[in-house]
Amino acid sequence: MYIGEASKKTGLSIKAIRFYEQIGLIRPPERVGRYRIYKDTEIELLLLIKEAKELGVTLSQLKGVIVYSHGKVDWAKIKLFLAELRKQLINQIDDIKKKIANLDACYDQINP
Repeated sequence: MYIGEASKKTGLSIKAIRFYEQIGLIRPPERVGRYRIYKDTEIELLLLIKEAKELGVTLSQLKGVIVYSHGKVDWAKIKLFLAELRKQLINQIDDIKKKIANLDACYDQINP
């Protein structure tokens, strides 16, 4: 699919897609003439980048995670990164629950 279709499918701007290519997050797709042809792998990576950014992951973090091995995306490395990210989010949830419990204890001690 062309870059416009990739943009619609991922919700990313054409400018963002080109930027991700420029900084090496995704490999430049094959070209047919002067047109880039995006395959499912590029779309999956673009969606991953979008979701990760929404979770607060930086592009520099992603750059160390999205790597290619023998010309293909190393999905195992991405999976490990996602597992670690999940663990971090669960820890944040636990921390927030503790803070809420402390707040509730303070609230309960106040007698108007």
